Amino acid sequence: MGNCLKAHNNDDISLLRGNESSDVLEQPSGPPPPYHHEPSQRAQLYYPSPNVSRPANQLTEEEQIKIAKRLGLISHLPTGIYDGTSKKGKECAICMCDFNVGENLRILPCMHSYHKECIDDWMMRSFTCPSCMEPVDAALLTTYETS
Repeated sequence: MGNCLKAHNNDDISLLRGNESSDVLEQPSGPPPPYHHEPSQRAQLYYPSPNVSRPANQLTEEEQIKIAKRLGLISHLPTGIYDGTSKKGKECAICMCDFNVGENLRILPCMHSYHKECIDDWMMRSFTCPSCMEPVDAALLTTYETS
């Protein structure tokens, strides 16, 4: 295989030397400007059904109740802080990033653990473990749905 793009110069060595032409704009030599994080102006999206997302102000009362029940169920799942000593599960299977010491994790009944933010977002769409597809504590789910 190789580079599919044609170079202006057919000399392969010139590709290694970099672009020596004078028509290239020079990059500023100072540090980049500081990063400014501005809070998002978008409303929180909720998922009343797996493939449908809407802001809270566009949900029906029934959908709002369903989401409130989900939030209640999610809050009952245990959380912990990653301490770096675990031999298994050093990576969040949702975002595919390694756990860092001090990060908040949520542990599912099947004992799989994920970044708290990742799994909470997942649970708003599907109440199954992303790794083993086990339902997340069906007994807890039924107690909230019947009340």
